[in-house]
Amino acid sequence: MKIEVLYVLDCPHYPAAMAELKSILAVERISAQISEVLIASARMAEALKFRGSPTIRINGRDIAGESEAQHFAVSCRLYPGEKHPGVPPAQMIRRAVREAMRGERQ
Repeated sequence: MKIEVLYVLDCPHYPAAMAELKSILAVERISAQISEVLIASARMAEALKFRGSPTIRINGRDIAGESEAQHFAVSCRLYPGEKHPGVPPAQMIRRAVREAMRGERQ
């Protein structure tokens, strides 16, 4: 399983998102390396189709689903429906992890 966390420097939600991701991986008993990718420029954001910090991708797929968004920038990202809008909801991360596991077993 390939896990990437894309973020911008000084993102206030990045540490909490990393902690939530690691907690879910531990509960699911998944040992996977997490690549942390610092988005340092608008050019890099565009090239990586970065939708905001933090962004978690598992096997290349954004855990929030794909989007038709064509605007990419060095900025924060909001995840509605959670106590902390800038942190992906635990159920969103868990669902993406489980879907990736099912895909790898098939």
